Amino acid sequence: MHLSHPSPEDGPHMWRLAGETGMDVNSPYAYALWCRDFATTSVVARDDEGRVAAYVTGFVRPDSPDTYFLWQVAVDSAYRGQRLARRMLDFIGDRITERGLTHLEATVTADNAASRALFASFARDRGAEAVWSPLFAEEHFPAGDTPHDPEDLVRIGPLGPGSGE
Repeated sequence: MHLSHPSPEDGPHMWRLAGETGMDVNSPYAYALWCRDFATTSVVARDDEGRVAAYVTGFVRPDSPDTYFLWQVAVDSAYRGQRLARRMLDFIGDRITERGLTHLEATVTADNAASRALFASFARDRGAEAVWSPLFAEEHFPAGDTPHDPEDLVRIGPLGPGSGE
């Protein structure tokens, strides 16, 4: 796998992957725009054929410039079990600490054991504390055919250097 920052041409592939992996899918426009405006705080993983196999999107919080907010992590089912999500998180962690950021935040539903384990291992390997707290309850999301589960916030920091994996 080759890790790099995305370009707008990666947007349609990220949109497709979001749908295939069961993520909350944003508009195709949002992914193209994300790849332009937040490329330096995002990462794509390409397989040997150059196909987007996984991605992480995130941004520096405007009201908290020492904090990176991780928006989405998606890994194609054909590439699961290869620590790809962790490799991408380490890639992002290295870049944000080089920029002087000290914290990483993300939201996770209570039943997402894989993401919770991912963030716990990242915090441990960075010598940081992971603090969990409720953030968004069901009433923060529109009512509809598919209700959205509550999201807990994990705040990890202060971030130390990576383990060099």
